[in-house]
Amino acid sequence: MIYVTLPDAEDHRLSFFLAMEEFLAREKNQGDDLFFTWQVDSTVIFGRNQVIENEVNLDYCRSHGIAFYRRKSGGGCVFADRSNLMMSYITRSDEVTTTFAHYMQMVADMLGDLGIAATTTQNNDVLIGGRKVSGNAFYHIPGHSIVHGTMLFDTDMQHMLQAITPPRTKLDKHGVESVRQRITLLKEHSGISIEDFRTFIRKRLCDRTCELTPQDVQAIETIEQEYLNPEFIYKPNNH
Repeated sequence: MIYVTLPDAEDHRLSFFLAMEEFLAREKNQGDDLFFTWQVDSTVIFGRNQVIENEVNLDYCRSHGIAFYRRKSGGGCVFADRSNLMMSYITRSDEVTTTFAHYMQMVADMLGDLGIAATTTQNNDVLIGGRKVSGNAFYHIPGHSIVHGTMLFDTDMQHMLQAITPPRTKLDKHGVESVRQRITLLKEHSGISIEDFRTFIRKRLCDRTCELTPQDVQAIETIEQEYLNPEFIYKPNNH
């Protein structure tokens, strides 16, 4: 698998990385699978079919400088910040079930190499001790599949709990009273730093590197404009 890097060390907003996934799937995913990890400032990302007002505490996000974006994959609402890691996997496949299963098992096995016993679920989560450490979603482009997800290394728990407003039924389904009781943080299971963990992932999963060009970055920024369109952000796509 090829690890994809950017030609600069600039920070990018979450919408850029969503566009980067799409660019890689359409323009670069001709052979081997592609993979990259990324981090962003405090941001909420929600699924293509979700009604933003039902999932995101917009007043809290605006008053605390938390960005929010809609993605083209399904699934639920996620909070990301610099203390956790986002991962993107691009492959030439049209098979949703097998692609998900392969990717999540790959992540679970990678954690196993750190001495952390991890399991996968049919809800596309990776668990440690029965608690969620990674949630994942799927986006399909004809001939290509994108799986992206979180790795909860650490996080600002106050922002996570306040910026997202999960339906009460979702909490009840898991038989818990708070989001915190459903999740676990990777730092609670390993003494590795987030920087070393990111390096470990890259070396464990990938055997080659591909650096994008400045022209590639410009193409990604063009695709990104769709994700920045207020109509796309605020209006769910139920097709």
